[in-house]
Amino acid sequence: MSSSRSIEIIPRGSADRGHADHGWLKSFHTFSFASYNDTQHESFGALRVLNEDRVAPGTGFGTHSHREFEIFSYVISGELEHQDSMGNTEVLSRGSLQMTSTGTGISHSEKAHGPQEVHFCQIWASPRPGEGSGKPAYFTRHFTDADKRNKFRLIVAPSNSSEVSLGREADGPAPIRSQLRAYASLVDPGVSIMHAFHPRRSTGLRKAYIHIVQKSGHNPGKPSGARLRVGAQAEGPMIELREGDGAYLLVGEDAELKVENAGESEAEFLLFDME
Repeated sequence: MSSSRSIEIIPRGSADRGHADHGWLKSFHTFSFASYNDTQHESFGALRVLNEDRVAPGTGFGTHSHREFEIFSYVISGELEHQDSMGNTEVLSRGSLQMTSTGTGISHSEKAHGPQEVHFCQIWASPRPGEGSGKPAYFTRHFTDADKRNKFRLIVAPSNSSEVSLGREADGPAPIRSQLRAYASLVDPGVSIMHAFHPRRSTGLRKAYIHIVQKSGHNPGKPSGARLRVGAQAEGPMIELREGDGAYLLVGEDAELKVENAGESEAEFLLFDME
């Protein structure tokens, strides 16, 4: 890290992630999850789970329980059917996000709805200290492709910030009981976009993570598809990431992130900013 305007980038290759193929479920794990255990990739800041899942039609995760974690799903294609012990029943389509603050405990199921496979990212975050045992809560949001095109669209923000509504269905980002912000973007070929990180009270390096969605199909091998170049806006190297790749970002106090689509197809990615 050469200055406060630099970003140290540590790539996390797509093929290096945990991978499970159960027939009905094809899943990649950025961090240790289920039978995949990697002590070098347990979590990063508040970010504990980042799974990219494909679930076959007519199948899914049966009813199971969670507590304490903040859990949200971001739908990339197909339809995701959600049911839970709080009485919520939803069918979520592309661009939809559902957030569950599991708190003292909930049970839910997630299944593919309709005749198509559902492709989505499932994310878990650790709650802020003292907020893991609150009353469970559920929220849904929807973001169109236009909302995300060639910009960083905030889709999740801390529940104690002025950026969120605590309504079950509302405009803007979903509230999370964690110091984490999530952004979704669609970037056209040849376009560069910049991101200034949210101000924070503490000093020193901040943690962020970028994940490139594997839009062009399930691929457990060498990454292909869309190409993004990622680095600090002001200085330092740019690295190339392909679909399924990610990167840990250690961000200087004054650094801004630059993301450039260096390929010939639209690229979709998620950015997680941990204060």
